[in-house]
Amino acid sequence: MAECAGERRVGVAVDFSACSQKALKWAVDNVVREGDHLILITIRPEGNYEQGEMQLWEATGSPLIPVKEFSDPIIMKKYGIHPDANTLDIANTAAAQKGAVVLMKIYWGDAREKICEAIDNIPLSCLIIGNRGLGKIKRAILGSVSNYVVNNASCPVTVVKQ
Repeated sequence: MAECAGERRVGVAVDFSACSQKALKWAVDNVVREGDHLILITIRPEGNYEQGEMQLWEATGSPLIPVKEFSDPIIMKKYGIHPDANTLDIANTAAAQKGAVVLMKIYWGDAREKICEAIDNIPLSCLIIGNRGLGKIKRAILGSVSNYVVNNASCPVTVVKQ
């Protein structure tokens, strides 16, 4: 796994679904070590946002948000994000028990493109992403975010199946 200036940056794509929670849990249990930066990447749909932090950061993504801040529902409301209790519990546990620095970065736009953009911009040492397990027909119609990221990412990608 690539090292960046002596520290690993482990990215996990999260959309607060059961499959992204499983990917986050897997990352914490199997990849994250003391001193690592665990960066949760979440993508919101593009839109015309009139207020809050979304308008300010829509083009470049939010700044890195520490776990204490993204655990605060008032702060997350500014970004249009509503993290679920399980994801917050896993993130806080990783910070407390593993000694990892847990951060969140929010992007707005197409999930496939923005996840690949995040890999290069942060930059990430590796990425863990969940897989919804779409059938062949649904995957052909909707497209698979995890498949796109695996084929276009500039770092190692692990897909955690549901």
